[in-house]
Amino acid sequence: MIQEIQNEKPNYWAKDSVIVKLSVIAALILLLLIPSQWIQSLISEREKTQDEVLNDVSDKWSGSQLIQGPVLVIPYQKEVRVLDSNKKEIVRRETQTLYVLPQNMQIKANINTDTLHRGLFRAVVYNSKIWVQGNFGKPELEKAGIDPAAVNYDKVRLIFSVSDLKGLKSNPVIQLNNQKLNVEPTFNGKSPFDDGLQVSFTLPKDQEITFSFSLDLKGSNELNFMHTAKTTDVEVTSNWVTPSFDGRYLPDTRAVTKSGFNAKWRMLYYNRPFPQQWINDDSVLKNDKATDNATFGVKLRLPVDQYQKTIRTTKYSTLIILLTFVSLFFTELIRKQRVHVFNYILIGAAMVIYYTLLLSFSEQVGYNVAYLIASVATITLISLFTSSLLQNRQMALLFGFILTTFYGFTFIIIQLEDLSLMIGSILLFIIITLLMYFSRKINWEKQ
Repeated sequence: MIQEIQNEKPNYWAKDSVIVKLSVIAALILLLLIPSQWIQSLISEREKTQDEVLNDVSDKWSGSQLIQGPVLVIPYQKEVRVLDSNKKEIVRRETQTLYVLPQNMQIKANINTDTLHRGLFRAVVYNSKIWVQGNFGKPELEKAGIDPAAVNYDKVRLIFSVSDLKGLKSNPVIQLNNQKLNVEPTFNGKSPFDDGLQVSFTLPKDQEITFSFSLDLKGSNELNFMHTAKTTDVEVTSNWVTPSFDGRYLPDTRAVTKSGFNAKWRMLYYNRPFPQQWINDDSVLKNDKATDNATFGVKLRLPVDQYQKTIRTTKYSTLIILLTFVSLFFTELIRKQRVHVFNYILIGAAMVIYYTLLLSFSEQVGYNVAYLIASVATITLISLFTSSLLQNRQMALLFGFILTTFYGFTFIIIQLEDLSLMIGSILLFIIITLLMYFSRKINWEKQ
């Protein structure tokens, strides 16, 4: 008889031990990490598809635009001493190039935006009117060691660049002093830009050059400018209400309203990464690091990026599942009513499916509404299921309130990006405090 009782003890311990139950719950949480990772991969895949759609739309419409220049390109002749085939020193005349940047430049841009849809995905495109004017000072030929008599004044070029020429809606016309000239691509000859537009003209001696031109330009996602003049002033206005100012320089003044935005920049040459003039090297303005340090502009950001918010939400999935299982486990102890492990699995599955609901609905109605739909559906389902298990509506309502609190705090953390760490830390501290309080009288050996 004693032997039979002794044989029953391990079974009784395994059946009723709180520690064993907690170990099983912990194992379930670890297993639920697998589908959670699958969902994160699904979100990343959808985000990648969105990027591909954006690139495709940009390729067909026009890409992000960068306005560079203008630059004055002045050829001149220089005598160079070289050795011939007989190793005799001879004098040869070579054509070299002096590059000069503007003294002052003012740019005004007006951006009219639109949103193109490709299935579930959206892309921001725009039509813009851009006015550019400024002046070049007299080239400092003596300072560069150039004989003024050796300059080819009749072969001077003015070159500027638009990063995606496909976006030009009309042929630009440049006014130099009182002369209007049609531009042409820089297909041949040395150019400071890869995709440049140029005009050739005769440079007047001992006289400043004023220039002005306008661009009827379309693009997508971004409009940027390069700081090339000694003093560069830029003003951008648009009907887009969620701009993101990007690049090396932030605007000096900005105003964002419900009808659009206005931003102004003023840059001096002290922090410009280019010299005012240089000789022969046509790669100065092509240097990636220097270009990045001189580029600024505006990014036309979509109001809500549901994929970034959804993937941030999924990162809290383990914590939410853990807290839900702990809450259900404490409910077991309070009610002294066993909940089968299989029921934990079903509740965990419902909480994983929650994220697919959130993803699919956010693509249709936006993140905030999708969060509400997925949360209400999941909380209602789990509360009704818990009510059926425990045969107690009050406990089910309490459990539903706990889930609402968890999802509510998660939503707040996602919205408050800058304060998410502090709010999350406070929430975890409160949860640990409550767990300490409710776990004081639990018999960890058996229920």
